[in-house]
Amino acid sequence: MHDMDYEQERLRQLHDLQILDTPAEASFDRLTALVADLLEVPIVLVSLVDQDRQWFKSRVGLAVSQTPRRGSFCQYALIEGRLLLVEDTQRDPRFANHPLVNGAPHLRCYAGVPLSIDGTHLLGTLCVLDLKPRRFTARQLEHLQTLALQVEELLRLHARSLELDRESRRSRKRAARYEAIFHGAAAGIVRIDSSGRIVEINDFALQLLGYHREEVLGSNVSRLMPSHWARFHDRYLKNHLEDGSDQIVGKGRRVEALHRNGQRIPVHLAVSHAPYDEQGGRGDFIGILSDLSEIHETAHRLHKQQQLLSVLHRGLTDYRALLSGNTLWTFLKHALRELTGSDYALIGEVLHTEGSPALKIHALSDLSWNAESQQLMSQLRSGGMLLRNPDSLLGQVFVGGQTILCNDLASHPQHRLPPGHPPLRNYLGVPIVDQGEVLGMFAIANSAEPYREALVTWLEPFTSTCALLIKLYRQLKERAAFTEQLRQTRDEAEAASRAKSEFLSAMSHELRTPLNAILGFAQLLQCSQRHPLDERQRRQIEQIEKSGQHLLNLINEVLDLARIEAGKLNLNPEAVNLAELVREACETLTPIAHQHGVTLQHTGLEHFAVTLWADPTRLRQVLINLLSNAIKYNRPQGSVQIDAQQLGGCVHVSVRDTGIGIAAEDMPRLFQPFSRLETGNAAIEGTGVGLVLTRQILEQMGGRIGVTSRPGLGSEFWFKLPLGDTLRIPSSCTQPLCTRQARCKESCP
Repeated sequence: MHDMDYEQERLRQLHDLQILDTPAEASFDRLTALVADLLEVPIVLVSLVDQDRQWFKSRVGLAVSQTPRRGSFCQYALIEGRLLLVEDTQRDPRFANHPLVNGAPHLRCYAGVPLSIDGTHLLGTLCVLDLKPRRFTARQLEHLQTLALQVEELLRLHARSLELDRESRRSRKRAARYEAIFHGAAAGIVRIDSSGRIVEINDFALQLLGYHREEVLGSNVSRLMPSHWARFHDRYLKNHLEDGSDQIVGKGRRVEALHRNGQRIPVHLAVSHAPYDEQGGRGDFIGILSDLSEIHETAHRLHKQQQLLSVLHRGLTDYRALLSGNTLWTFLKHALRELTGSDYALIGEVLHTEGSPALKIHALSDLSWNAESQQLMSQLRSGGMLLRNPDSLLGQVFVGGQTILCNDLASHPQHRLPPGHPPLRNYLGVPIVDQGEVLGMFAIANSAEPYREALVTWLEPFTSTCALLIKLYRQLKERAAFTEQLRQTRDEAEAASRAKSEFLSAMSHELRTPLNAILGFAQLLQCSQRHPLDERQRRQIEQIEKSGQHLLNLINEVLDLARIEAGKLNLNPEAVNLAELVREACETLTPIAHQHGVTLQHTGLEHFAVTLWADPTRLRQVLINLLSNAIKYNRPQGSVQIDAQQLGGCVHVSVRDTGIGIAAEDMPRLFQPFSRLETGNAAIEGTGVGLVLTRQILEQMGGRIGVTSRPGLGSEFWFKLPLGDTLRIPSSCTQPLCTRQARCKESCP
């Protein structure tokens, strides 16, 4: 078919569907809401592409109901004829200059699945859009395509509903024609005398009621009626002949006629009185019968179709509530029984355990007949027992994937029932299949009417919905299990972290008490006048004091780290003069720098009249830590340069050294607790917590820290903190990053 012919046929099919510009329908809106929930996207559309526009039957997250067709995303999805995925619209030349990409609502991601009701002509798409670039997982795209099949099914159901409406209108017209025919001869006509005996009956009526003419002529017409009408018939005639007080003559109404085989037939009955002319006789009565079986069957089919639609809609839209109340499968089981007129129903899911498929029962009608069978039913319903026999009537369905239909179970070779089991007359087992995989099955038994292949076809939407619900059920179970695992892992990690922090805090306090005593005695020995120390003793005491002070500093760092991890580090932020703090830190470390032969440089900072919003004690600790590291890991005759500059609402402070640098492979371990890098100089003191503590303190004050390094040339450590004159954080703020601190991060990349 040429492109023009294809487009004309496509548009004809779309317009015949009579869905364009129709009001919103809950079935479509709930499905698009389900798509938005599953894929976590802000915009979901059921788009139908007309000649010059695309119109949205259902939409989530978009105000307009239609947009021009030219250049639309869905137009390209129809051209490609398959799933169209655009993960970043600004990188796709087809859409980079699209007005909805560059302008409101700034669409950045699109995924659309073409929709068709005949497998050939594409009428529109089920599409999702996002305002940021993103990548969909294969599972998400599979969900999108599966739900697109559900949209197609809704469109087909819409088409079927139109056909049923047309059929209903035709039936009403047919009934009107019957009303006209009643007064002619093309209907069932029965003529009776004033006593109710049949005088004449036409072939139409005989065929309708299954009689031969000689069987009914001369008989009372009441034999053609069900008993609840027959016993009043002669009284109706008498009342009419005496005073005209009857309820049937001259009126048409729906009643039931009685077939020769006992079947009740819905008919329209019109009775008229034909009196004799001049003799003044009582006359005859004429009854005109119109068969309403077809209208009755159409109404019955329409009612069944509406029942099916109602079940599908509720199953798809209320599945979360039904699952949370553990009533989904029971609801579907009851619905299946009602839809098929069956006494018993079963719905189960196929599990693959021990290397073979097994059936887990989700819902089952009660078939128990004694205490032992009641216990068996209870085990099956609870999932405590799985069915595995592949040769049973159930096994042929859930293992072999066959549809089993039998209307004479008594003669079926696989039909074996234990003594006392309720009798089963007929049986239908249908596999629930998705993309070639048997996900589950349903079975029904003991229907008043024989099961037919047409019933299996009619139940296909139900089967597809069950497949989708089983997949959703599995996904929700997996998500719940994963969430529980995450919760347990989180609780274990938090407990371990609390135990570690409490241990470190306790040990730090326990170590500091004897250490203070050691330092105190060392200082007393140094100051003793009665027993002056010789040179060798003085150096030993100085070494004791130096080592003790170093150990005390390490204990304080570990204690601070434990406080931060426990959320107990108190900060007192205020406006701080950065230049003053840098000068104090440099004065403190100048003796150490001279000892290592390193020059400290901070020229220009004395004119840097900018204040920071920070805890001055903790900021001094940060500066001393970074400067002491730059000194210790420097080279002889090296230098350390401190600079600062204002960037937006923050101040950027850098500490550059001319030391040995840091290898790229060591960078990931730089800010890990108790991790010291191999420098080739084992004499450098430290525990590996200084940088970790520095980062934690800065982040507590709303700042950031980073590092760049070139091995052999030196390193630069930098940090950023908010300006004191643009940000005021109340001292009562105990959060690591409050909202106002977050604004600093946004303004200071």
